[in-house]
Amino acid sequence: MRLLPVCALFLLSGPVLAADSHEIPLWAHGAPGSEGKTAKEVDEAPNQAHGYLKVTGVHNPSLTVFMPPADKATGAALIIAPGGGHQFLNFDQEGTYVAEYLNSIGVVGLVLKYRLAREPGSTYTVEGNALADAQRAIRMVRSRAAEGHINPARIGIMGFSAGGEVAALAATRFDAGKPDAADEIDRASSRPDFDALIYPGIRADGYTIPQGMPVTFMLCADNDRGPATALSVLYPKLKAAGVQTEVHIYATGGHGFGINPNTKNPSPAATSWQVRLGDWLKEIGMLKVE
Repeated sequence: MRLLPVCALFLLSGPVLAADSHEIPLWAHGAPGSEGKTAKEVDEAPNQAHGYLKVTGVHNPSLTVFMPPADKATGAALIIAPGGGHQFLNFDQEGTYVAEYLNSIGVVGLVLKYRLAREPGSTYTVEGNALADAQRAIRMVRSRAAEGHINPARIGIMGFSAGGEVAALAATRFDAGKPDAADEIDRASSRPDFDALIYPGIRADGYTIPQGMPVTFMLCADNDRGPATALSVLYPKLKAAGVQTEVHIYATGGHGFGINPNTKNPSPAATSWQVRLGDWLKEIGMLKVE
């Protein structure tokens, strides 16, 4: 796995980034709706209170980009929305570790820092801000695809838990872009070419399946009641709409397993679910080397 050297991909941030930075802001001059919010983002390393990299205070949403080795690159890219109940982001187990796995199968991994609607004191909303961040991320990757050797027809989004809600919204609410927009990124489509919902924190009966919804992958554990119930409702809706869908519901595994190299959870859901994702990406043609 290699972190993206700045200016090797997405030459879109200009002087905003330091030369050794790998994190790209979605809006070079600040996100709409975050005006006047100057508090610094907080990154907490794993500790006794939580065993993951915890990110809070996101006011300048961004993508952290991980590039696969050149000899493995397939041209596919996957934006990853970590979970955390819209109060924080589990940035490694549901973000950077996932990107590392994607790199191993030739996929660019882009970990999304989106604004948190349920963080104490937050003025953000899921549909007004977190969704806007995901849509902007898709547009950004597509608009600069050539610079990163990415196929603009192989850009997906995936999400875990609350991030699964963000990904589900992005997969069901998209547009073709605005051809006359002053910002070239806004001219690009926000439609993902595929989406993956991993134990998503959604209420499936609240979703309308649009024409053109992308192929979908869904996965959770049966003993994770909320997501398991949601997927059992969402799958028939997707099938009725003719959306190609793959679903995996493991007997056990619980919630929040992500990818954790130090996991003590013995369930296959926690130790090898990503292999199912890789198989699916291959099946839908995303891993053909170009």
